Amino acid sequence: MSRDLLGEVSDYYGARLAEHGATPRGVDWNGAEGQRVRFEQLTRVIAPGAYSLNDVGCGYGALAEFLAERGGEFHYTGCDVSEPMVHAARERLAGMPGIRFVVGSVPPEAADYGIASGIFNVKLTRPEDEWKAYVEATLDELDRTSRRGFAFNCLTAYSDRERMQSHLHYADPLALFDRCKRRYARNVALLHDYGLYEFTLLVRKEP
Repeated sequence: MSRDLLGEVSDYYGARLAEHGATPRGVDWNGAEGQRVRFEQLTRVIAPGAYSLNDVGCGYGALAEFLAERGGEFHYTGCDVSEPMVHAARERLAGMPGIRFVVGSVPPEAADYGIASGIFNVKLTRPEDEWKAYVEATLDELDRTSRRGFAFNCLTAYSDRERMQSHLHYADPLALFDRCKRRYARNVALLHDYGLYEFTLLVRKEP
């Protein structure tokens, strides 16, 4: 993956954090309600019982808080290319057992599950073909570092045309479903029915 691309992403989210603080708007979401809906969809990939999880593009650690509120035994590693984001996450969740945060684009080790929320949306000035290559490379890493399955979301190409913005990436849900089904696992679910201009894909490696 291009260092320049990841550097642009890091700078963008660092600026959002500086402007809005450790809030949903600080990671470019409209509000807490939509963020919670996304987490509910993404975590459907997790089977009952204890588990470990990598959160790629963890931001300020909101998913870790969501998982803790839901309860259960888990070990969580959040990674983010933005050092200020990781610093904010460590400050907010200091002392919470089973949770750690690292700076980087790839998890340091494999876990049962991987989750990526929102990291494919903001392409800034990058050409579509370069951004799609970044998405595909990141999905390959999610697959490599997830033993039991992974989940991710994207803005949808089915969004209203007049509302689309040039700095955002709107993915084709059918193309990504096909990629996941052919490359990663037989058990793949496409969720496109939860009221937001996006979709979630769940990739389960277990029968």
